[in-house]
Amino acid sequence: MPVTRLLYPLYQLGNPQLRIFRPNWFLTLVRPGKEQPPDTVQFRIPMVMTKCDVKNYLEKIYNVPVATVRTRIQYGSNHKRNHLNQRVKQPDYKVAYVQLAQGQTFTFPNIFPEKDSKSKEGSMEELQEKFMEDEKQRKNLDPRRGGVTEWFGL
Repeated sequence: MPVTRLLYPLYQLGNPQLRIFRPNWFLTLVRPGKEQPPDTVQFRIPMVMTKCDVKNYLEKIYNVPVATVRTRIQYGSNHKRNHLNQRVKQPDYKVAYVQLAQGQTFTFPNIFPEKDSKSKEGSMEELQEKFMEDEKQRKNLDPRRGGVTEWFGL
């Protein structure tokens, strides 16, 4: 990842500092596949980032108290094949498990909450359910035909 060079204005007494320092990488918060303790958060991080980098990143930028950081490298899948039937490997990535400080907990937000099963009268869901019931009734075979399909005329 290329690092860009910026020329900052020289410091002059009374001049407000116009310098903004941004990190060269970012963390991705990931919903864990297995159940985690309530004080543990899982991130996907760049391969060059170390445990100390993760801890400093969270403490300095987001003011999150961190107790410990554990990392592992996840091997990228090697199952896909391209149009020439050659194996295509997904890139490896690093996963960080951050344990928050004493008394801190994190619950992953529920972005899609379950809706109530009650549907309002005349709503789209009710019309859809009625249509599906009518379709099922229409597809039921006529018992007088003795199991012979409709396209076979009698």
